[in-house]
Amino acid sequence: MVSATDAQLNIPAEETFSIAHKQYKFNGLEDIASVLDDLKKRTNLKKVDLSGNSLGVECSKLLSEALEAHRDTLVEIDLSDLYTARLNTEIPQSLSYILPTLVKFPNLIKINLSDNAIGLQAIEPVESYLAEAVALQHLILSNNGMGPFAGARIGTSLFKLAKAKADNGITTSLKTFVCGRNRLENGSINHLSVGLRNHKDLEIVRLYQNGIRPAGIAKLVSQGLSHNSSLKVLDLQDNTVTTVGADQIAIYLGRWPKLVEINFNDSLLKPRGSLLVSKALSEVELPLLKSVRLQYNELEADALEVIATTLSKGKLPKLTLLELNGNRFEEESEFVDQIKETFETRGEGELDELDELEEIDSDEDEDDDEDDDESQDALEEDLDLDQLEKELSGLSVDEGKDASVDDLAAELSKTHLK
Repeated sequence: MVSATDAQLNIPAEETFSIAHKQYKFNGLEDIASVLDDLKKRTNLKKVDLSGNSLGVECSKLLSEALEAHRDTLVEIDLSDLYTARLNTEIPQSLSYILPTLVKFPNLIKINLSDNAIGLQAIEPVESYLAEAVALQHLILSNNGMGPFAGARIGTSLFKLAKAKADNGITTSLKTFVCGRNRLENGSINHLSVGLRNHKDLEIVRLYQNGIRPAGIAKLVSQGLSHNSSLKVLDLQDNTVTTVGADQIAIYLGRWPKLVEINFNDSLLKPRGSLLVSKALSEVELPLLKSVRLQYNELEADALEVIATTLSKGKLPKLTLLELNGNRFEEESEFVDQIKETFETRGEGELDELDELEEIDSDEDEDDDEDDDESQDALEEDLDLDQLEKELSGLSVDEGKDASVDDLAAELSKTHLK
């Protein structure tokens, strides 16, 4: 789900080495020898793509040695889907060879580790790398089997990374953080918020399909991303926002004047939350916003009217994609016509096909209101992130690296968002 917006470095083919999706199975030297030979022959290599293969432990050591020859030139490496049919015990061993090598590469700004079973079992080499990879600007970590404990450790590593960059005089922070299709849930939000807010140049945040609940969304926005004024992409698709989360999004939307893309599809903003976000879009200045995705959120006619009026008044002048399918209004609504007419007048812009609109269910709305109250209580009772940041500042890069799952559970139980 990483789009063309997400840190495409456009490296020429002649500066790229790729065996992507060849489905090679590297068990021993004889399996990987030709690949290593090709790597050694290359010069001025800026990108290596090893995705879609199966890398064993022995070959991981050999590969890391071969990559070392490109230490000064490598800018991007794709290690996604690299452990097909491997035992879960092999993955941390493999990463323990590769990542300590890569951390020494002074120009390696992008790494993709998606579609690998990291979880808690393989988190240590990843968090150690992230805490020290001071050149890193773009991190892609989706579909890695990470739950809230692993997510919290990633957040802590990102905080340490920000401090390590500062200590080394590096002014460019992390710009891209993609971490979708995991189960980060609310238990990771304290540490993730602290980690992300310390990267002041952060531009892209994609946290889709993570099971984050309203209180977690509210805290992530209000105490985390509200500090990231350079944000261009905010993707929270397929989490649970409701009115509690939508309220904080509406409050802080104006903090992100460089926004290009918003994706809240399948996020259950609910009628009140949808109206809050729609009003915020009408009130703040977002001159660069091109894409707004609000499908399946129980958005009703009042919010639709606000959006239609906003566009007709010339607000959101760059908007070219608006997704509203699966909501609660009539397809023949005058406001739908108004939106389409505005796009036609501009000569660009598209409203998605409205083929799955819902009917209003008042009983369901009452139940959701009760859920909002519970979420708000959980938010108010949670940990002060300024205090958490002070505590994390007292840790060296290596401290806490070997903490047991039980120790982490005990620590995080104090800060868990219900």
